[in-house]
Amino acid sequence: MRDASARSRAGLTSAADPGPEEIDTRVRVNLPHLRSLEGRARKLTLLPRQPVSSVLNGRHASRLRGRGLNFEELRGYLPGDDPRTIDWKVTARTGEAHVRVYSEERDRPALLVVDQRMSMFFGTRLNMKSVTAAEAAALVAFRVLDQGDRVGAVIFGDGHVSEFRPKRGRTAVNRFLTALDRANRMLHAEAPRVDHPLFLNQPLASVARIARRDHLVIVISDFDGLDARTGKLVGTIARHNDVILCPVTDPISEDVPRNMKLVVSDGELQVELDTGTTEAHRKLSDFASGRIAEILKWQQKYGTPVLPLSAGSDTVDQMRRLMGLRSRRRETADA
Repeated sequence: MRDASARSRAGLTSAADPGPEEIDTRVRVNLPHLRSLEGRARKLTLLPRQPVSSVLNGRHASRLRGRGLNFEELRGYLPGDDPRTIDWKVTARTGEAHVRVYSEERDRPALLVVDQRMSMFFGTRLNMKSVTAAEAAALVAFRVLDQGDRVGAVIFGDGHVSEFRPKRGRTAVNRFLTALDRANRMLHAEAPRVDHPLFLNQPLASVARIARRDHLVIVISDFDGLDARTGKLVGTIARHNDVILCPVTDPISEDVPRNMKLVVSDGELQVELDTGTTEAHRKLSDFASGRIAEILKWQQKYGTPVLPLSAGSDTVDQMRRLMGLRSRRRETADA
C-alpha cells in the first residue's frame, strides 16, 4: 500500500511515525517546506533600486551595481541625447557629433552559494543554522525566478560540492531546491566524520570559475574555516560581480553565556567546554566575534554588502527587515 493513510489504517505504521513529509522544519527542511516559501518571498527585491532603509541601498557601505550594458550602435547625435554618451574620438574623426547607444542586459545570472556542512547543523533557539541558510537560499531563488533572471548554485557539505550553472525557469529552481533538500538530509547526529572536511575556499573557487563577470553571487554560510585565501577569493569574485555575504550565526555566538557547559562532538570524539572559566569564555567570545569582524573587513575592502542572518529569528522577517521592508506581523496589524 503506497497511500500513507491506507497504510496507517491497516496498522502498517505507528502513530509515532510522522511519515516522510511530517518533519520539524526547525531542524531540517524538505521540498514541500522550501516550495512553500515562494509566496512569502513577495516584495523582496535584489535589483539595484532598493528601499531607503535597505542594507543594499547606496546610503550604506556598498550597493548592487545591477545588470550590465550591451553596446548596441554608434549613431549621430540627436536633440535630447545625453551629452555623456558622446563618443568624442568618433566625433573628432568625422567632424559630426556621434553617441554610443547601450541597452540593459536582459538578465543578471544569480549564483547561490549555500553551506550545508556539519558546522551548520547547530541551533539553540529557533532554527538550525543549516535551516536558516536553506530557507534564505530558497527565498532568493524564487525572487530571481520572478525577476526573470537565471538561477544557479554551488551547494556544499563537508565532503561534497554540487554545481548548477545558472539557467532560467522553474525547472532550474526545482533542481536547485531538490539538491538543497538532499544536502540538508545528510546532516544528522550520526553522520560519519569526514577526515578532510571542506573549507569555504573550494566552493568559492567553483564560483570564480563559473561566474566570470556580471553575476549576482550570494554566499550563505557560517564562514567556518576562513583563512587568507578566502578573502582573496572573495575579492577576485567581487571584482567583476555583485557579491552579497550572508553570515549565518546562532544567538549563543552573539552573547556567549557564562557558567554553561557545552559538549561539542565531531561524531566520534567529544569535548566539554566550560564557559564558567574566564579564559574559556573569552576565547569563545573572541572566536565568534573575530569571524564577523573579518567579513566586515571584506565589506569595506571589496564593497560586498553584508546581510547577517540569525538562526534564532524567522528567516523571512529578517530578510524583509534587512531590505527595508516592514515585517509581516506589522503589515497584518495595519491591515
